[in-house]
Order: sequence, then C-alpha cells, then structure tokens
Amino acid sequence: MLNYFYPFILAMHSLWRWEVLIILTISLSIYFYKKKKQLPFSPIDQLLLKTTVISFYIQLFLGFSLYLLSPITQYFMQHISKAVHLRQIRFFGMEHSSMMIIAAICLTIGALKSKNADTNDRRFKILLIWFGLALLIVLSSIPWEFSPLTSRPSFRSFF
Repeated sequence: MLNYFYPFILAMHSLWRWEVLIILTISLSIYFYKKKKQLPFSPIDQLLLKTTVISFYIQLFLGFSLYLLSPITQYFMQHISKAVHLRQIRFFGMEHSSMMIIAAICLTIGALKSKNADTNDRRFKILLIWFGLALLIVLSSIPWEFSPLTSRPSFRSFF
C-alpha cells in the first residue's frame, strides 16, 4: 500500500521544490528592497515570512515521507557501509536530507531571531542572512537535471 504513494509523493516533492524556490526568492527580494529603502516591516512581510517557512516545512515533510518509502534510501539504510561509497545512493541517503534539514534550521533560526530584532533594519538583515543561507544550501543540494553527480528530472509526472 505504501509503495502506491511513492510515485505520487515523489512527483509532489519534485513539483513543490519550485514553490519553495519561488517563495524563498520572492521573500529575499522583498526583504532586500525594504531594507534598502528603509521601509517598515509590515503584517504582509510577516505573512510572507510564515508562508515561506510553512512552504519549506511542507517540502521537508514530503522529503521525510520519501525517505521512508524510497528504494534508494532503503538500500542505503540496509547496506550503509557499502552505500556510502556509491555517489548517488549516498547523496539521497545522507547528503540531500542532511542539507535540507540544515536549511530548515536556518529558516527557523532566521524567523525566530527576526522576532526579537529591535529595528526594522536589523529584522530585515537577520532574515536576509538566514533565508539567504537557506537558499544557498537548498540550491546546492537539489539533484538538478544538469548535475553530473546526481541528475534527476526537473519535473516528474504524477502518472
């Protein structure tokens, strides 16, 4: 029964990454603009912050689900001493998941630290640093279609 969900979750995870990348890029662009123009942190900015973090957490949940269902990660867990020497198996069994968890931590730290900022400028600076770091980690850890190391399609079919 669980294997029935695997292709759907894989396609969802592949599609949702674009949502995460778009909203994270929009967030950073708006925060950069507002910091540069010294504009106040508005309720819309707070909504954008929450939406960005929730969007990433949804992707993380899909990723955890995939980790449990994927034949690649199951092989990794069953043959860990051999699997760490196989580039693509190691990437999905260890590297990709670890880096995405670190990116989620960066987003969470940025969101929490920004709450306690005493000025709008400081708040935007904190968000730019932590969300920017998360974006760099995400971009470096996605199995891009053009990657010679762990190539995967940019979009997966649900069928």
